Amino acid sequence: MNGVEVGEGVNGGGGGEAGTAAVGLDVLRKRMADFARERDWEQFHSPRNLLLALVGEVGELSEIFQWKGEVPKGLPGWDEAEKLHLGEELADVLLYLVRLSDMCGVDLGKAALRKLEINARKYPAGQCKGSSKKHTYYNNSCNVSGNDNATNHLTSNAEHNNNSNGV
Repeated sequence: MNGVEVGEGVNGGGGGEAGTAAVGLDVLRKRMADFARERDWEQFHSPRNLLLALVGEVGELSEIFQWKGEVPKGLPGWDEAEKLHLGEELADVLLYLVRLSDMCGVDLGKAALRKLEINARKYPAGQCKGSSKKHTYYNNSCNVSGNDNATNHLTSNAEHNNNSNGV
């Protein structure tokens, strides 16, 4: 992956330190910036290029699950090599996302917290607990995001397909 694979553990070691400490987005952002700068790869890290690379990595992540059917939580039956590969692809997606947000000047942590607050208003626990219905089912007239074109992308496939007629 051009400019994103860090090649060493998050804490500066040889990669075997996963899980020893929580790693914040700021640490990843700085490590990614340093990694790209050391290789003179900043010239390639335009938002467009990073987005396309991110999409490619999401495709690689999707391939891991392709043809497996529904996969239960905890991945029972997966061997360690499969789980390691999954972790690597998840990391690729995360690293490109962190780099893209940095190149766009977006504080990803703050944006994620804001989005959680918006979704909490869209999906009040008392109304939607145990349901996967879209927020418009609960309140058609409330646009809590402040964006007239707001949509929630955390809907089920069935709801997405049902709403694909421009609804």
